[in-house]
Amino acid sequence: MRRRNFLKNSVRLAGAAAYGKGVMASNNQLQETDASLATPSNSVKPFNSKFSPDFGVFALTPRKNFADQIKWGYDNGFRAWECTMLRNISVSDQETISNTIQKLGMEFGQFVGTMDFERVTFAGNDRSLREKSLKEMKESVEIARRMNTRFIHNVLGKSHPELPYEFQMVNAIELLKRAADIYEPHGMVMVMETMNTKINHAGMFLHLIPQAYALSIAVGRKSIKMLFDFYHVQIEEGNLLPMLDYVWDEVGYIQIGDTPGRNEPTSGEINYTNVLQHVHDKGYRSFLGLEHGMSRPGNEGVEAALKAYRSIDPK
Repeated sequence: MRRRNFLKNSVRLAGAAAYGKGVMASNNQLQETDASLATPSNSVKPFNSKFSPDFGVFALTPRKNFADQIKWGYDNGFRAWECTMLRNISVSDQETISNTIQKLGMEFGQFVGTMDFERVTFAGNDRSLREKSLKEMKESVEIARRMNTRFIHNVLGKSHPELPYEFQMVNAIELLKRAADIYEPHGMVMVMETMNTKINHAGMFLHLIPQAYALSIAVGRKSIKMLFDFYHVQIEEGNLLPMLDYVWDEVGYIQIGDTPGRNEPTSGEINYTNVLQHVHDKGYRSFLGLEHGMSRPGNEGVEAALKAYRSIDPK
């Protein structure tokens, strides 16, 4: 996930703390759209896939509240939702989101429990930083219960510039095992995401799929899995489907966005028709998080994205 600017609009809505520079706008700003945009009749067919938008993905006018955005998503065929920066939203708003989703018969996916894009957390041996990560992971259990979700996404922080790679891996494995001890009794799953270092996140510890796979296998717990974000993997490594197939048993969550630009599927070089059909054929029926901006501004961009999802949704 490109998190430097992600959810600028929704964070403003919630009064949440800033989350860096964000992905939501390839033009460095979110476009306001007409609140009446794409408000179809109740006959709109739900997507076959569990596409999961986040607040702000469709750049709805900032005056629309959380419940309205979710209802708009439902009216346009979505049956799932996620909120990366949920922990920065008030408990009252979290409850509103959860209640709205449950009343509509939708499902809630991932949110971030702990993250640090500046310091060495999982890969280092700074006890205070590691304890802070553990504290935030423990706090995320209550949030997950409130949202009726199993999936907590934790960011593994920066790499250590002076510590041998093998030592960093050992440090990360040890902390991941402690994370498993936190989540497993509750039937929850922590997912860890590789982030590309070539464009968005220079210096991040977890940036390669084989590395994430090695960590997951070494921990060996059902509560620790990988988040496979096609955008990041395409930039950092490519070879998408063979890579996915090799690590398949350790994949717990999937996110999508196209490249270049981190915009909606079909706007870039990834053949999402083939990719998602492959994922579907392998039996995956869980969340497909929409982590991207729009290639076109305003209403036109929203309509283009909705059409794109229809075109790539496996039959």
